[in-house]
Amino acid sequence: MVHPSRPSFIAGNWKMNPATLEEAVTLAQQVRDGVRLDSPARVAICPPSIYLERLDRVLENSPIGLGAQNLYPEPKGAYTGEVSAAMLNAIGCTHVILGHSERRTLLGETDAFINRKLHAALANQALLPIVCVGETLDQRDAGQTLEVVKGQLEGSLAGLEADQAPQVTLAYEPVWAIGTGRTATPEQAQEVHAMIRDWLAQRFGAAIAARIVIQYGGSVKPDNARDLLAQPDIDGALVGGASLVAEDFLKIVEAAEAVLAG
Repeated sequence: MVHPSRPSFIAGNWKMNPATLEEAVTLAQQVRDGVRLDSPARVAICPPSIYLERLDRVLENSPIGLGAQNLYPEPKGAYTGEVSAAMLNAIGCTHVILGHSERRTLLGETDAFINRKLHAALANQALLPIVCVGETLDQRDAGQTLEVVKGQLEGSLAGLEADQAPQVTLAYEPVWAIGTGRTATPEQAQEVHAMIRDWLAQRFGAAIAARIVIQYGGSVKPDNARDLLAQPDIDGALVGGASLVAEDFLKIVEAAEAVLAG
């Protein structure tokens, strides 16, 4: 059941792939050529930052958005190796992923730091953030999933105003399902998405909550995409490994189109 207030949004997180610019251009071209101009689904790809400027040209005049995988919250300064929201906007980015579990766990990013990035993205106005939340396997086994996700929402979205909230996409990514081949069942994913929607309704009101896109991420593939996307509170997917194979990614986009068509 698709909610009429929300589009289905499929974004590909390429992470630190592919190895060369030539491969990145080829993959982007294949995705560009495979997405219908009139697709009812929103689509974006999020390649490594070193490829962004070139891929902006590849995607010109296509409906596909271009996302970065991170930004630094300060507008400029002595922050070696970092990029600002304004820089990303200047080279054509439309989206930015914030708070991915790999950055939380491998690089120690906190909810407070992710929150600073969120406000930096929103202050830029043209850069739409995708904010990731999700629990580890130990937390799920301990029955802490909802508590952990609520805490991440409260910290990562602190200070977010109701009129800003619909600009933010949330991505629920159970850490134990990222790159492991394990996937939350549609019912497990829907339970958390429904909790997130309820939290949003309590924070911003039901009308605003109904407009906020909540993606699912975690080993989304062509063979499980449709069942996941058919859940009432799952509004798309943040796709990892499958986004590196154009045929697989396009099949996930087609699954979203099929769900939207009923």
